[in-house]
Amino acid sequence: MEIVIRINGQDEQHKECTISTLVAAKGLVASSLVVEHNGRIVKQADWHDVSLEQGDVLELLNFVGGG
Repeated sequence: MEIVIRINGQDEQHKECTISTLVAAKGLVASSLVVEHNGRIVKQADWHDVSLEQGDVLELLNFVGGG
């Protein structure tokens, strides 16, 4: 089933999935990513347990080192 979720301020249409599935589908590097789901930080170990639903709001924050 297709759902609409807001990711970093933009509405996107996706199939129902978990956070870990979405991260992999977007080709993001999980080791440097922090995910906020509906205002709550989700530990990476729990990403596979959190199913995304219609209207969910995600912030995907990627930390990059440098100098």
